[in-house]
Amino acid sequence: MSALEQLATDGVVRERADGLGEAFLPTETVQSHAAQLALLPGGDLGCVWFGGTQEGVADISVWFSRLAPGGAWSKPVRLSDDDTRSEQNPVLFPAPTGELWLLYTAQHAGDQDTAVVRARVSADNGVTWGPIRELLNSPDGGVFVRQPIVVLSSGRWLLPTFACVRIEGHKWAGDRDTSSVWFSDDQGASWQEVPVPDSTGCVHMNIVPGERLTAYFRSRWADNIYRSTSTDGITWEPPRPTELPNNNASIQAIALPGELTAIVFNDSSRADAVARRVSLYDEIDESGIVEGSKPRVREVEDATERTAFWGAPRAPLSLAVSRDDGLSWPVRRVLADGDGYALSNNSRDGLNRELSYPSVVVDDSGDLHVAFTHHRRAIRYLHIPAAILQEHLNAG
Repeated sequence: MSALEQLATDGVVRERADGLGEAFLPTETVQSHAAQLALLPGGDLGCVWFGGTQEGVADISVWFSRLAPGGAWSKPVRLSDDDTRSEQNPVLFPAPTGELWLLYTAQHAGDQDTAVVRARVSADNGVTWGPIRELLNSPDGGVFVRQPIVVLSSGRWLLPTFACVRIEGHKWAGDRDTSSVWFSDDQGASWQEVPVPDSTGCVHMNIVPGERLTAYFRSRWADNIYRSTSTDGITWEPPRPTELPNNNASIQAIALPGELTAIVFNDSSRADAVARRVSLYDEIDESGIVEGSKPRVREVEDATERTAFWGAPRAPLSLAVSRDDGLSWPVRRVLADGDGYALSNNSRDGLNRELSYPSVVVDDSGDLHVAFTHHRRAIRYLHIPAAILQEHLNAG
């Protein structure tokens, strides 16, 4: 596909030559990014993402579409409407109470250290939604979500977050971001925060339930995916690097039957970069207005600095499976490939070609469902039948 290819964003799931189902979700905006999937009561698959002109611009809002069994993805519905803030990183949470929660962030322009977490709740499985309310905030910087809430057998809710730390006199660049777990014992009415120790640079904490809780992290240093464990969800080991690379882009892992763990990620890191961006939002000004189509870049020679690395390729998009709780990942498969050019967030002019920010769920039949960003122009969906997944497990 060319940089400005025509995408069939009609939501229709078509079978690929390799047996996977594929669709591009309908879109109402120039840019679409950061999809999040959830299995909804009744059998539908729900997907939320953010869309607008460009990340950090105040017209960025949250959108929602659903896929009924045997159908096509529905026309998206806009779920947020603050025209003064960029509303990002939506998460769907089908609560044990029967309600469907939406969580997302709202920030000023490119200042992630101004972000708060907002929430809406639906009592009818996403047909209608209640009022928007502020759920989490911090006087020391921004609070961000990306990964779903995990419910323990005790009934406690665990919400992994990351803090976009404010450094006096400096614009946010991600250099000091840390992770936390917010927990609620009253079904989301109130929350308490527990920081993850030694987690500077480790964000997008993704908690996978099992015999114990295992969490996986995106790395601001663009080196590796990091991993931590906990027995109670409150006390966590310091994150340590895994064998899987990371490019300072989102990942997502889930538990599979048979004590397996699957993760979808970009099989790349800063070692694959030819240049690096100055920051994530170097194409917009203080008010969130797009300055131009060319980001500010610098050579890779200073890549060993302990600062956030922006601009590593965001491709290929790969699936890996572990049989030992994330200690090793012998089964790997490329789901989507390309050059992953990510030195620009501009999707209007075809400057961005990332295949990134995956979300993955497994249904009752063992099929995997994956949604991810396609060149920041559309949300791309893949259906991986259980039989094809098993073939790869057997080969690995």
